[in-house]
Order: sequence, then structure tokens, then C-alpha cells
Amino acid sequence: MCSVGSTAISSAARRDETPAIGTRFLDPETTQLSRWLQDPNSDTILKELAILISQRGVVFFPKQDINIEEQKILAHRLGSLSGRPASSGLHKHPISPETPELGKDVSVISGISKAGVIDDTRASNGWHSDISFEPVPADYSILKMCTIPSVGGDTLWASGYEAYDKLSPTFAKFLEGLTAIHSAQYFVPMAAQMGLSIQDNRGSPENSGTNLTAIQYVQLFKTHPITGFKTLFVNKSFTTRIVELSTEESDDMLNYLARHISENHDLQVRYRWGTDDVAIWDNRCVLHTATNDYGAQEREGNRVVGIGEKPFFDSGSVSRRARHK
Repeated sequence: MCSVGSTAISSAARRDETPAIGTRFLDPETTQLSRWLQDPNSDTILKELAILISQRGVVFFPKQDINIEEQKILAHRLGSLSGRPASSGLHKHPISPETPELGKDVSVISGISKAGVIDDTRASNGWHSDISFEPVPADYSILKMCTIPSVGGDTLWASGYEAYDKLSPTFAKFLEGLTAIHSAQYFVPMAAQMGLSIQDNRGSPENSGTNLTAIQYVQLFKTHPITGFKTLFVNKSFTTRIVELSTEESDDMLNYLARHISENHDLQVRYRWGTDDVAIWDNRCVLHTATNDYGAQEREGNRVVGIGEKPFFDSGSVSRRARHK
């Protein structure tokens, strides 16, 4: 799908962070998301923004004044203007408590580790797409980072488009017919421990109940509804089993695909946050992970996640590289 060419975005200074993924807007004076929401041509601007995010995977905006209510409105409009089903709204995370200030549909991303305690887990274990365990998973996530450490706490994103394109055609053909289970059942005891009830209609009527598993098996590949590109749709945190393989075969295949994503740095972008920076990414074609290297320093932000459509795969769709040849 081509850009619709609004002046606000097409004239704004920006740069691609890597060839595969990530675009950064450079001048906060001319790229305030709060102003774009109020612009008379906001529908055109936000539709173009949604297309850009889906093409580039993640887009960065420095020094934003957008507030939490505007952040929610932006998530709604990005999805609705780019064709999300009318039944989809904002996700309510199973372990996010509702507060009067933020509501249930905002997740506070925060972390303070104990001083002097070394994190001895592999940093690559955190790669995921937001809420892929829901029958109707996420489209756009918007994270505004409010408190950052003096150093550390970067976030990395990886391109599912490029991950698909780096597979050999023979291997990709083998994977094309396979389906996977995505599950976050471990959130159920966590919610009980926190005194939270898991809500029905977590952004879609189909995201209901306490079985936090994508009941309809999800194919390892999906077709992006906006770009039409094939993308790898599997992640370390929530993909638990490839249905058509034995347990041992599934474990080995998922471990390989996790390494494929985490060890190919040419399909990744790494972002060092500034205070009040905003990142918007498309969970249908990217994965991400935080870097837990900031010790006892504070790191906190507010995230809003939109619900998209059920994943689908069109065998007649093409990869990004094939489209650009």
C-alpha cells in the first residue's frame, strides 16, 4: 500500500535507523503527535503514519507532550483508520491493575532491579510480540517512556519481514504449512497472586476467559493486512509448541527460530530512550525486547496496545524483498 502523502509527515525531517527496520523523526517541534491528533487533516496524517509504521516496523518520536488520554485516542485511530475490525479496541492486559489515573487499558512498563544483583539470564530470552497469546492479537503498541536510567535500558526491535526473507526458500516452504500454539497461561496465577481478576473482552469479544492461549492455531507465517508482505510470526515468550511436530522436533525448531531472530543483528534496531520519547510499533511484523542492564535505577513508561485482526496467511502473498525486486 502506498503512502497517501500528507504534508505533516512527508515534509518532516526523519531518517531510517537501519535498512531493515526503524525510522526516527528528528525535530520534535514539527512532529508532536498531540498536534497531529488535532490537525484538521488528522485522518489523512494518521492513516499515513499507520502505513509508515507497518512498512518500517517501528517509528520513534523524541520529546513528546502527548498525554495518556491522547495516547489511547491515537491507538484507536491508528487501528481504525488502517482497517481494524469494528469489534477491536484497546487491550486490557491480564496483570495490569486498573487505576483511576490510567484505567485498565494502560500497562505501566517499569523495573528496578536490586543493586549489586547480576542478571544471569540470557538477554535474548525476552523477545516477543505483544499479546500474541490472544485469539485476536495486537496491531499497534504505543510506549511513552517517562523515567529513564542515566545509562542502559535500551529497547530492541526485530523485523519479521526480514526474518522471513533470511530463511532459505526450501526451509521457508517446509515451515509454511506449520501452525503454533501461543500461550501465556502463567499470567493466571500471577493475576491471582496480585489480587486481579482476568477480564473478558480484552479488546475483542474473542479475547475472553482465563484460558490465555490462542485457541485457533496460528501459522508460523502470516500476511500483513496493510503491506501484504509475508512475516515470521513466532516469539520466544509466548510460542510454546509447533502442532504438527513431535515435542522434541518442536522444541528444536522453536529454539532455531528464536536464535534466527536474536542472532541476526542486521534485522534489528536498538533505541536509546530519552525522557518523554515515544515509540510506536506494529506487532504483526516486529518483535521487541528490553535490555535489563540498568541496575537499581528507575525505568518507567506507559504503554497502550491496540487489538487488530485474527492472524491469517495468504500463500499467494510475497515477501518484502520479492516485492522490491
